[in-house]
Amino acid sequence: MARWFCYLLECADGSLYAGITPTLERRVRRHNDGTASKYTRARRPVRLVWAEPWPDRSSASRREAALKRLPRSVKLALAGLSVYAPAAAVTSPATPS
Repeated sequence: MARWFCYLLECADGSLYAGITPTLERRVRRHNDGTASKYTRARRPVRLVWAEPWPDRSSASRREAALKRLPRSVKLALAGLSVYAPAAAVTSPATPS
């Protein structure tokens, strides 16, 4: 049985947050209560979008470090989320006159 989890949260502003914990449900609750980290405190509510079990803290920490080095698009794909396109970047095709 896994004792630690590496997890990814999606914040209210669309940003992603990676962390580790031995108690996943409690940690997500603390993030939403505003007592888990300064980063997520200002970006509530957060939701858990991905978690992976690890046998110990050391391996979970290594996975977290690797996850933080990944580009946003890979993190979104890992979590099964779509890549968000800003509204200004979406344009309609030009119609011939």
